Amino acid sequence: VALDNLGTFKPQGLANIVWAFAKMEASHPPLFEKVAYHIVALDQLRAFKPQELTNIVWAFVKAEASHPAVLDKVADHIVALDHLGTFNPQDLANTVWAFAKMEVSNAPLFEKVADHTVALDNLGAFKPQGLANIVWALATAEVSHPPLFKKVADHIIALDNLGGFNSQTLANTLWAFAKADISHPAIFEKVGDHIVA
Repeated sequence: VALDNLGTFKPQGLANIVWAFAKMEASHPPLFEKVAYHIVALDQLRAFKPQELTNIVWAFVKAEASHPAVLDKVADHIVALDHLGTFNPQDLANTVWAFAKMEVSNAPLFEKVADHTVALDNLGAFKPQGLANIVWALATAEVSHPPLFKKVADHIIALDNLGGFNSQTLANTLWAFAKADISHPAIFEKVGDHIVA
């Protein structure tokens, strides 16, 4: 029996369904289209938790399901929030990564995430992949935010070692600095020293 209305799904259920299909690489364009239309038709997204929003945009990217209206709806919701305190570092990084990966440059969203990240006391809660994803996303989307790049560089430079960074996160991080034309010689020296050590 087909579901005529996705309204019977709670936000977590919708997020989990599209996430599972994307994670398992189970292609089903009609499902993503139905979920997209449902989300876009909602009056607001306040019932969705940050992780659910992140999982939805990640799933649409991973499944290569292009529905810009879903991304616009999520971005508008996030930008309208008073603060991003309920978003964990992975939510922030994965959200902007997804937008950049889909080539959807939503400057207000990127700026809100960057401003929030800069305002944090420190970036210790971010995993190396999250740091790389945020700077990669801003550079890819061509959103200039030098304070964010400085904060990330200063954090990486202050680390005792870069053992938590794999080759891809190091490459993506430095690529982002170069692409964004952000000069911060100390981060290049730190990474260079790590690679040749």
